[in-house]
Amino acid sequence: MKTASVILDINTQSLDSSYTYAVPDDMEGVEVGCPVLVEFGRRQAVGYVMSVAPLDEADELPDASKLKPLLAVLGESCFDEHAAALIEHMAYTYIAPLSSCIHLFTPAGRTPKVVKDGDGWRLQKPAKRRARKDAVDDGEPEVRTSNDDLSLTEGQKAAFDAISEAIDGKPDAGRCIVVDGVTGSGKTEVYLRSIGKVLEVGQGAIVLVPEIALTPQTVARFKGRFGNTVAVMHSNMTQAQRYDEWTAVKRGERRVVVGARSALFAPVGRLGIIIIDEEHESTYKQESAPRYHARDIAVWLGDRLGIPVVLGSATPSIESLHACATKPGWRKVDLPERANGKPMPDVEVVDMAKEFHSGSRSMFSKRLTQALFETVDAGHKAVLLLNQRGFANFMLCRDCGFVPECPTCSVSLTYHEVEHALICHHCGRRQPVPARCPECGSPYLRKFGAGTQRVESELKALLEGRDVPVIRMDSDTTSTRNAHEELLKRFARPGASVLLGTQMIAKGLDFDEVTLVGVINADTQLKLPDFRSAERTFDLIQQVAGRAGRGVFAGKVYVQTYVSESVAVQAAAHYDRKRFLIDELPKRKMLRYPPYARIADVLVWGHDAQEVQKAAQALAQRVEAALHDNGGEGWVSFGAAPCLLSKIRNMYRWHILVKAPAGADVSAVLSPVMRSRKASKTVNVACDVDPLSVL
Repeated sequence: MKTASVILDINTQSLDSSYTYAVPDDMEGVEVGCPVLVEFGRRQAVGYVMSVAPLDEADELPDASKLKPLLAVLGESCFDEHAAALIEHMAYTYIAPLSSCIHLFTPAGRTPKVVKDGDGWRLQKPAKRRARKDAVDDGEPEVRTSNDDLSLTEGQKAAFDAISEAIDGKPDAGRCIVVDGVTGSGKTEVYLRSIGKVLEVGQGAIVLVPEIALTPQTVARFKGRFGNTVAVMHSNMTQAQRYDEWTAVKRGERRVVVGARSALFAPVGRLGIIIIDEEHESTYKQESAPRYHARDIAVWLGDRLGIPVVLGSATPSIESLHACATKPGWRKVDLPERANGKPMPDVEVVDMAKEFHSGSRSMFSKRLTQALFETVDAGHKAVLLLNQRGFANFMLCRDCGFVPECPTCSVSLTYHEVEHALICHHCGRRQPVPARCPECGSPYLRKFGAGTQRVESELKALLEGRDVPVIRMDSDTTSTRNAHEELLKRFARPGASVLLGTQMIAKGLDFDEVTLVGVINADTQLKLPDFRSAERTFDLIQQVAGRAGRGVFAGKVYVQTYVSESVAVQAAAHYDRKRFLIDELPKRKMLRYPPYARIADVLVWGHDAQEVQKAAQALAQRVEAALHDNGGEGWVSFGAAPCLLSKIRNMYRWHILVKAPAGADVSAVLSPVMRSRKASKTVNVACDVDPLSVL
């Protein structure tokens, strides 16, 4: 007799373990990853098999006669034993419901469910997928594993050699390779050759890119090299399209998966390498359960499978740089020059406070305006970035650049329009909005920020009389399917044009005709009250600067700011990461933020403000008790406080910030608190382990 360990597809934290069922002797098809129908309490439920073992090999099982049998096998396996181990690892690490982790590995919309039907429950099987009308037998995919016509730079050779050694499993080669290459240094060619190497030995590859960088240009590079063996997965695809790609990967018809964060869980057989491009990007962190970070999960999976993980970026995250310096198995390879030999564009910082003093009231400085005129008159292209990650609701003096800050937390005070007050969302300090700037006495203390529509309007007015298309790319203009691709096609047409957008234009754009890049407001992100604000500002300036000067003509970058002496801004303008880290790392260490500590953010939200506050404060007491009993030295809770975004979509939000020593098992201490909490119909609770932001 065999038994099956089953995780139930019921989304609750209270079901934090698998259940054991008997496998009937006449039941076939029971294997790891397959969906099954089981009896659970007084109802039926769908579950997924995590392991199958003979009864005498199962640990601590009850009397076999008391085991309930599996009722039916509902489909083929969705994942293997490695994925099963990863599911349990994620549920534990991120204190997430097991079922939410399983859904990462199943095809969207194609799984069986048990649904409520009156007073009972009913099994609902997925509809059968009709064969695609355009489906054809592609035959054996044509694959070019290398491009011998393209010679590599010294940096590319070093990176490819390092990855090759890791693929071959050579001692001291390292399992995690950080490819630290400037924009345009040819990291993609290194990825392509590394993938070719694993394909030659019959293995597969997963390549993750940020959603906003998953452009037709990016996809074309991989399909151009590996043909129809490439599967693409991203959120703009329909469920049917994603299912077709998932099925093709599962059958081994596609051995290279290119996609956004969730592509990491594609059922690639004999996986040989995982590549994460732009590894510093915040989009690799999921904001709903399970709140995993794709980089950390990839490293865990790579360790388990014994395969290399490649992390590429022009601006590697501080955590990755720290890991290269301190962790065994991590290795950094530099690509300091562009592949075509062209220099990095010059970056000029424009002090907007001085512009204001000179009488200018435009959001475009005189130097940026003149450069824009010269660029379009020459028939070249320009990219203008409106830095809107987060939101701009801090006060700023347009005379001297002063921003009101909390004296005890060293973060900017947030402007609350309803209360007309400045509030610190870390310690709760509040103060009235001063009528004049406390620093220089100027009356021009204003709320800072501008939307892309307003900027677009002023840009068109500025270019009036010149036949130059202005293409705006933001969440509004790219909300429909294929809109992103169509906008880029317009920008790519011959002749002058201006691309205006948010941070999505800083990634994945490679146009030789772009000779001018302008950052309209570098301050927006810099002054957000978040410990990563300076790092994100540094990264974004360097990333968007890399869009300029990639072709025959030299590039120029203008960064407009009211804090021109900011280390993050100045270091980015001079491509001086060392200077930035010398300033940033001591702050992180003193304030105990990553990489010198681990943090967790317990989130509490609901429709009733008083209920949310009461629940958060009660939970904070339990968290404090858990830290006292099980945390030890270096653990601290900052108590319950309103989130910076204290109300979203009519939901009131509080949080409890917890800091622990670097390397500490945060989940072991907080998981019992979270999983033992009685469920509430009016107040929701979740724990974000290793959050990228505490806003």
